[in-house]
Amino acid sequence: MTCLFLIFSYFPPVPRGWLVGITFFILGLGTLLPWNFFMTASMYFNRRLNKTEWSNGTVVVQKEYYFNNWMTLLSQLPLLVCTLLNSFFYQRISEMVRIAGSLVFILVLFILTAILVKVTMEEDCFFSVTMATIWFINSFGAVLQGSLFGLVGLLPQRYSAVFMSGQGLAGTFAALAMLVSIASDTDLETAALGYFITPCVGTLLTLISYLLLPRLEFARFYLDKSRSYEVETTDELLKGEAAESSWTKYFHHIFYLVPVSLQIWVMAFCVVFVFTVTLAVFPAITVDVKTIYPGKWESYFISVCCFLIFNVCDWIGRTVTTLFQWPPKESRLFPVLVVSRVVFVPLLMLCNVQSRSYLPVLFSHDAAFAFIMILFSLSSGYCVCLSMSYAPQLVASKDAETAGALMTFFLGLGLSIGAGFSFLLRLLV
Repeated sequence: MTCLFLIFSYFPPVPRGWLVGITFFILGLGTLLPWNFFMTASMYFNRRLNKTEWSNGTVVVQKEYYFNNWMTLLSQLPLLVCTLLNSFFYQRISEMVRIAGSLVFILVLFILTAILVKVTMEEDCFFSVTMATIWFINSFGAVLQGSLFGLVGLLPQRYSAVFMSGQGLAGTFAALAMLVSIASDTDLETAALGYFITPCVGTLLTLISYLLLPRLEFARFYLDKSRSYEVETTDELLKGEAAESSWTKYFHHIFYLVPVSLQIWVMAFCVVFVFTVTLAVFPAITVDVKTIYPGKWESYFISVCCFLIFNVCDWIGRTVTTLFQWPPKESRLFPVLVVSRVVFVPLLMLCNVQSRSYLPVLFSHDAAFAFIMILFSLSSGYCVCLSMSYAPQLVASKDAETAGALMTFFLGLGLSIGAGFSFLLRLLV
């Protein structure tokens, strides 16, 4: 009987995995709500910051804040720094504190942003407060994302794809919320208030989903196996490290990360390159593309052709990886496909971006811009999801959580490099 118990305890329970899948889908959705809701609301922030005045019969912006570029940069720098710190210290801070604590702080900052919609502030002060909010909300988002990537890496690979599919839907969720606020007949302040209340509800739902996850038997099977291994490893380490200083343990942890990094370096390069290309032009350049059809369509153009198309197609690209995965993780063709995405940078710069100083407009029609955005976002979602899903498969199961946390750092590195390039590329248009 004891032998039978041990045999059956090794295998996962009868599949109730769909509940776990839904939970990780919601968790993926929650991780990217901060970035997507601030990015999609760029029109609201630009209207509030870029006050205009008449001068010699023309409309002149009083002060240019370059909100889109600064928002992108200050969103990704804390993501890089905090993801790096999370990769080093995730074993020293409990999973509950890292995930639940981050969600609580994100919820508080979203509530603050919603309140500020109704508060009258001088433009410089509002810009500073908004940038500080973006910095801190993305710092907590980085810890949340890195911790959840490590957590989902403990489960079968298909749950990583489901998790990233949820991340892809976060942008679609934000874009649809913005379209609803534009279509409403309410004033700008009321529409913006309703828009920022939406992620408050979404973050609260994400927190509840995380707290319910350990109650699901299917998830508990994999999480308990990992925790039992961690307890055994910790006991062994404590026996040999009782006299070691904290700095010695710290350097041991760094040396432990090096071989894991070497095993996943191809996937790390791929995720860095994909996000470098994506963030170099989206949204800093794509948000300045203008329609050739003035009128009511003009107020919807960016929300539909830039944000909605990108996020829907990015989500489709991520979701497709749950059905098939090509090229395989051992193939050299995959990095080649990733590098080939660089062609989208000049293609989008040659669209009808206004204002412009140097480059000509080769793709002025709205349909051309929309078509390029479809290919750009499909390839982004597909390549990112494959990179993040393949990495934990390249290491031993005991190192899967570490690989997931490291890949989140490289993801943040790509986002930060892309955000930095966006300043230069915008000046070159």
